[in-house]
Amino acid sequence: MVSASRIIAVVSPDSAPIKRIITDARDRGMLIDASFGRRTRAVVVADSGHVILSAIGPETVSGRIAGKPDREELEEDGEDE
Repeated sequence: MVSASRIIAVVSPDSAPIKRIITDARDRGMLIDASFGRRTRAVVVADSGHVILSAIGPETVSGRIAGKPDREELEEDGEDE
């Protein structure tokens, strides 16, 4: 769990600048790998300088921060988009 008020950005890990941010955070000891061994789909940057790797996509992470139900939650409730 990450406090939503501490999040600066949620981005995709595909670009070279984001890959540099990940490498720099690893070198500084500020990288948190919360992907549980899965492919990293989102990178969350916190105001503390921590960089968090997530197996959940950036759109889903952003939606959860905003309090919107994601597709999986809608399917569990039996609702459609």
